[in-house]
Amino acid sequence: MAHHTPPVPRICPACDGFATVAVTLGGRDPHGHLRTVTAHCPACHGTGSTPAPRVREGARA
Repeated sequence: MAHHTPPVPRICPACDGFATVAVTLGGRDPHGHLRTVTAHCPACHGTGSTPAPRVREGARA
């Protein structure tokens, strides 16, 4: 039987697939850990990919 390969995911052009990052606030807490804030890409909402365009039947390309 032939195995089908899944389609290549569409990478978000705004973040190049790095949708979530940890930004240090500078300094450390009393336990010695870095204080960080998680930031998500506003274009893809932290998924790293864009949804596939919907094709309407009968629409021109």
